[in-house]
Amino acid sequence: MSYKAFLNHSKVSKEEQEFYDLKNKAAEYYRSNGVPQKIENVLNEMFWQKPDDIYGYLANNFSRLSYTPVISKIIGREVFDGRGLTAVQTQVYCIIRNEEKVVCSAVMSGPSDGLEADGVAESGEAFSNSNQQRLSITTALKWIREHLGPMLQGFNPTDQTNVDKLLSDFFMARYLEHKDSLNIEKEDELRIESVSEAPPQATSTPAPTKDKKGSDKGKKGNSTEKPLPPVETPVPQLPGATAVGVVSLAVAKTAARLLGEPLYRHITSVRVPQAQSEVHLPVPMITILSCGKNSAGKLNLLEEVILMPSSSQRGREAIGMGFELQCEMKRVLNGSAYKAGPIGITEEGALQVGFERPEQALDLVTEACANLALPLGSDLCLAINCAAHDLMDYSCGKYEVMSGCHKSPDELVDMYEGLINKYPAITSLIDPFRKEDVDQWERLASVIGQSCCLIADAASNLCPRWSEVKPLPPGVTRVIIRHHSDMTISDLIKSIAEQKETMLAAGSGDTSIVDLAVGSDVSFLKLGGLRGGERMDKYNRLLAIEEELEQEGILGAREKKQPRSDLSETLNSGSGCDSVTIST
Repeated sequence: MSYKAFLNHSKVSKEEQEFYDLKNKAAEYYRSNGVPQKIENVLNEMFWQKPDDIYGYLANNFSRLSYTPVISKIIGREVFDGRGLTAVQTQVYCIIRNEEKVVCSAVMSGPSDGLEADGVAESGEAFSNSNQQRLSITTALKWIREHLGPMLQGFNPTDQTNVDKLLSDFFMARYLEHKDSLNIEKEDELRIESVSEAPPQATSTPAPTKDKKGSDKGKKGNSTEKPLPPVETPVPQLPGATAVGVVSLAVAKTAARLLGEPLYRHITSVRVPQAQSEVHLPVPMITILSCGKNSAGKLNLLEEVILMPSSSQRGREAIGMGFELQCEMKRVLNGSAYKAGPIGITEEGALQVGFERPEQALDLVTEACANLALPLGSDLCLAINCAAHDLMDYSCGKYEVMSGCHKSPDELVDMYEGLINKYPAITSLIDPFRKEDVDQWERLASVIGQSCCLIADAASNLCPRWSEVKPLPPGVTRVIIRHHSDMTISDLIKSIAEQKETMLAAGSGDTSIVDLAVGSDVSFLKLGGLRGGERMDKYNRLLAIEEELEQEGILGAREKKQPRSDLSETLNSGSGCDSVTIST
């Protein structure tokens, strides 16, 4: 009976009429949203499948019909990283099926990550990284609270490209504001100086021409000793930059969680939208020994001795050899053959031993490999991180390679040549000079030829996106890229894609760097030593990804590369780099 017929044949109360109208409105609402049809389809399918968990089956089906989750808010807080330094943690909240839930979080350290500790800079000026760190953290938290959180509200977290563009545009605007304020301050200082200065006419006299000649003669007399190239002015870190990197990483992790896939798969899809038939794992670079400035002995030069497995070896096999090698080195050190200082563990998780000369450390590695019958020089090679920028004694213009033993840049070239000839397993040198010693980079590259490649880490001249990209030192064939605090995920992917072959190095932080390395298709991953929970978590994450890819049958094999590309081709190409290493 229709509603009008019902009214004609029945006398109803006002409440019954309102209830009848409400039922019609509800029925129309459900019909317009297709609810009856969808429920009927789900019930029919469930009847034939007869699942054990009926309501779980219904929940899964209806969840697929729900709206795409969107970001509702982003919260930042100050935490401590694995080294005890302050860092920024970001939590991403999303509206999921009409409820606000925290989905994922990320942690990133400030600009002091990888920088010198409090003390004296290369220029001789005292500085404090703790103050810089504090300013960066507080500014980053303010940006997240007042700007980035509200700006990203309502964004789909799976749209990484647009999220990163918004972050980059915001950061560029802050940089321009910061630059304008610095220019105004500089103009004010110059104005004050010009007012306080005495009239310049008293100093302008032709008399100094004789002095000039005398000074020219003096310069001629010292022409045999080439002056040390001055230190490049470091690119200043914009306070608050950490907010950009940590929010971008947190959004990427949130997207992976919502899509129900590992982070490396999400990064791969951001990099290459098409499905990949093979996924390649980076080769782990394992730090096995440290004899740098912080060790107990006189030797300063070998900041890191790094094990470089062959690309054909599986990660589990390479890490296993690294463990065996460290244990054997400790056993050998406990004997009487080596007069080494106390054995410790560095922050990077490697053995720290005090030696007098570099030959002692390299002999130790060689002997331990021989005892274990490890194929050193073929399937296993060595990379030496010299960290020469930390060894320069600016008072005499020489590198203090050992306590009390200084070498000029040219003398250091000869020293490297001798070590590489004596220990052919050394196939890579990282930062053998400061980036300013261009002539020595070029000379070393020509001397070592095909036997060893030069890698730039601190010498790589990495600059923020707004600065002009500076050329690499001549002869550099690989570069270590670090996931800096002002880099979005899209920035990192782009930096890696611009190189022929890549290497990634991990610093303090969670295991996300491993997923970033796999998803970005880097060739090498520098994770540090095999000690410490934080670093072992990264190694275990790499093994877990390897096992997952093996089970799915999509683990690809990398081609075995020569230690370095043709030198003449490298020098003529202009860039001087055909591979990259990444690090946080």
